Amino acid sequence: MSTPTDEDTRQLSWSVIEARGSDARSFLQGQLSQDLESLGSHGAWTLVLAPDSVVLAVGRVRERDDGLDLVVPRELGDVAQSRLRRFLLRSACTLELREIDQGPYGTLAEQIDAHWPGPSEIERKLTPHSFGRAFVDATVSFTKGCFTGQELVGRLDARGSSVPWRVVRVEGKDERTIDEYLRSKGPEGPQGLTSAVRRDSGVIGLGVAHRTLLSGEPPEGVVVGELS
Repeated sequence: MSTPTDEDTRQLSWSVIEARGSDARSFLQGQLSQDLESLGSHGAWTLVLAPDSVVLAVGRVRERDDGLDLVVPRELGDVAQSRLRRFLLRSACTLELREIDQGPYGTLAEQIDAHWPGPSEIERKLTPHSFGRAFVDATVSFTKGCFTGQELVGRLDARGSSVPWRVVRVEGKDERTIDEYLRSKGPEGPQGLTSAVRRDSGVIGLGVAHRTLLSGEPPEGVVVGELS
């Protein structure tokens, strides 16, 4: 069994955007990628997208008696709130951002083990399909109607979800070897190691690779796989 390192046990930081007011639900329904009419008791994953469908934040949206809460990584809180406020016109809705103690994942290692992206992956300015089919299925509703960024996401999904950049899970003996391999193919872009923790056997993490790299054979000791 692997021995935890400081990075394994380091707590992640989270914030919540509290949407309140009579228009809170209708406003967020037109902004978030998830269908807010079918939220379960534990909420659901959702995305805040730019108009060109780039992912600006991923978080959990959940019901509250007086509105909705959107829990996001603290590093993405200001970006998410700013993007939402950009479209907050003549709506009876307020958006308050505050820090909270806990979120969907406790540590970076827990997040990596779940093959789930965090701020370091989101900040590479990728579209939803770059994060894999399971990510899209968990965060995007294609039946709810229009939301900001929906047109391009829907068009790409209908055309087979082929994107040049892919978020991948990685393993290797050290960060440098992994990073160099992820950068070894494709044009200059967002590729490279994005998050990593050290275990007894080496390093595990997430990174971004060009799709041409995934058809090749990695060097000895390096494992690269697409997210499911």
